[in-house]
Amino acid sequence: MSRTRFGWGLIGASTIAREWVIGAIRAQAGAEVAAVMSSSAARAADYAKANGIPKAYDTLDALLADPKVDAVYISTTNELHKEQTLAAAAAGKHVLCEKPLALSVADARQMVEGCRNAGVVLGTNHHLRNAASHRAMRAAIKAGRIGTPLAARVFHAVYLPPHLQGWRITRPEAGGGVILDITVHDVDTLRFVLDDDPVEVTALAQSGGMAAAGLEDAAMAVFRFGSGLIAQTHDGFTTKYAGTGIEIHGTEGSLIGRDVMTQRPIGSVSLRHETGEEALPLAQENLYERALRAFHAAMRGEGHPAATGEDGVWSLAAGVAALQSAKSGRVVKIDPGL
Repeated sequence: MSRTRFGWGLIGASTIAREWVIGAIRAQAGAEVAAVMSSSAARAADYAKANGIPKAYDTLDALLADPKVDAVYISTTNELHKEQTLAAAAAGKHVLCEKPLALSVADARQMVEGCRNAGVVLGTNHHLRNAASHRAMRAAIKAGRIGTPLAARVFHAVYLPPHLQGWRITRPEAGGGVILDITVHDVDTLRFVLDDDPVEVTALAQSGGMAAAGLEDAAMAVFRFGSGLIAQTHDGFTTKYAGTGIEIHGTEGSLIGRDVMTQRPIGSVSLRHETGEEALPLAQENLYERALRAFHAAMRGEGHPAATGEDGVWSLAAGVAALQSAKSGRVVKIDPGL
């Protein structure tokens, strides 16, 4: 009989957990948020009280020793992900980790291997592949409605609000900068929608006045995929009024997604072809609830997370390659080593 009840531990008393993930966990039948951990005991206690979480810890070992914690959600800064994931796996806890999985592809692969060897599930919190818009685009492409996909464009330049700026624009050692924060999402979304993998990238980065020296706050990149399709991405922390979207252009039609590169279940997708334009029906739902539903099924041995650890390695490999290209001015091959 498959297990139906799971207790979660939050590694990191984060904004994203408070705004999105705690609610998504509690929306699952038989799930509870059992504990939260922060390196600050006071922050952990305040966070637990504010969010109705029974226990607060200030060390990772203490949280992992809690018998009510079956799975962990990691939303600490990026340089901490590897060690926290490996420790959780060694303790027999399933792991849902924020992107990017790590700061190097080798570390991310080690995380995948560690979880596999421990027999626990590893998922990457790439929420956008759970959007109804992207699932509808993927289905339309698989049904041949735009013919052979040839080109794609992703518009994901937004304004990073002050309460989220912090380490993202000040700490290169923590994996700050727009490429590891946003471009990795674009790559994962494109991989999902196209069912194709990127093989090389050329990129340019910009410092528009928000990020500290040594970090980019905007970037444009062109990725070539295995099929030959080329995709352009525009990402930013400094763009207040651009809006977001994704376009896929094929030999027989185009898919146009508007306001879809977001955490919220909003936006629209239209299909343009020889006879005109039509809106695709979208079964909108909370992206994080859908992700947690798939993760709970995976913990029961039924399928896989919406984005696996291997998916996280792919998006990180593409992001690292884009950073290398921006620094070198050269086309860089993308190699996840999987």
